[in-house]
Amino acid sequence: MLKQLEALLFVSAKPFTIKSLAQLLRADESRVDAWIDELAEIYNDDARGVRIVRNGNEVQLMSSPDCRALVEEFLKEEITGELTRPQLETLTIVAYRGPISKPDIEQIRGINCTLILRNLAWRGLIEETDMSTPEIPAYRVSMDFVRYLGLTSIEQLPQFEALNICEISSPLSQSQQ
Repeated sequence: MLKQLEALLFVSAKPFTIKSLAQLLRADESRVDAWIDELAEIYNDDARGVRIVRNGNEVQLMSSPDCRALVEEFLKEEITGELTRPQLETLTIVAYRGPISKPDIEQIRGINCTLILRNLAWRGLIEETDMSTPEIPAYRVSMDFVRYLGLTSIEQLPQFEALNICEISSPLSQSQQ
């Protein structure tokens, strides 16, 4: 179970609660807490580039403070550079199909979109909706995105009515019906 916990912490842009991790891993909270301690022993070493960080009942995998300058330089370049083709594709899906869950986006694209979604959120182009859960994040375009395009409403996108059809069967799309 350590590798499943590690994978969840790695792909999440937000902290997890112990309770949500226990639900995802189908384990007792005390067991998950022990696994987190075990991972922290591995990662919270000065020789590592990442750390397990706890804040009350929340836990997250983060970069080491020693790597801060390098990470900030990289992120600045990532955020200010041009959007890549995968980022543009993902942004288009969110614009036309949003609010849309991360699993739905991945079903359309056929690949894991965690890092792409994180980058688009850092750029201020998308945001999580109030329909999000720790297990199933859902996204929509931000007000900055709409404003940047010079629109007064997302429905002003070309062919919005035709492309805004929800054909995916997922927990989020079912809750919208």
